[in-house]
Amino acid sequence: MKIALRLVLLAALAALGVWLWMILFPSPEKVIRQRFAALARAASSSADESDLMRLAAGQNVAGFFSTNVELKVEIPNFNDHSSVEREEIAQAVVIGRSRSGGLKVTFPDVNVAVNPDKLSAVADVTVDADVRGEHDSFLQEMKFTLHKVDGQWLIIRVETVRVLS
Repeated sequence: MKIALRLVLLAALAALGVWLWMILFPSPEKVIRQRFAALARAASSSADESDLMRLAAGQNVAGFFSTNVELKVEIPNFNDHSSVEREEIAQAVVIGRSRSGGLKVTFPDVNVAVNPDKLSAVADVTVDADVRGEHDSFLQEMKFTLHKVDGQWLIIRVETVRVLS
């Protein structure tokens, strides 16, 4: 009986250790998914934001990107850029928030593939943006390339995925 109790206690301690390890040291895929969830919260806005809140949100959103980001996107009313700076991203967020009556961004489908070097990854993401006052939401498949810099996963490239129709 003592041996069975000790084995159960040992198994419980091992399970607790594995659980604690997974909490303290999550997989890169999980960290990237959490980053996208945080990006969605930061990109979303309400209609009654102050100018200071817009500026802070712009800086917050820009913090998810590298200092120089390559864009290959096809979005209505958006010029296709080849490269943008982090400050340009912050300015675009501030301008977009001031022009919209509110925005809700979600990433309902995030598929992450981390490269074997564990320093870069590609995320195939469904972007769902609902602008208050618009009848249709913006729904687009996009491909994000991320690179790990100083322990943080930063977006270095964004491109629109053409869906076969």
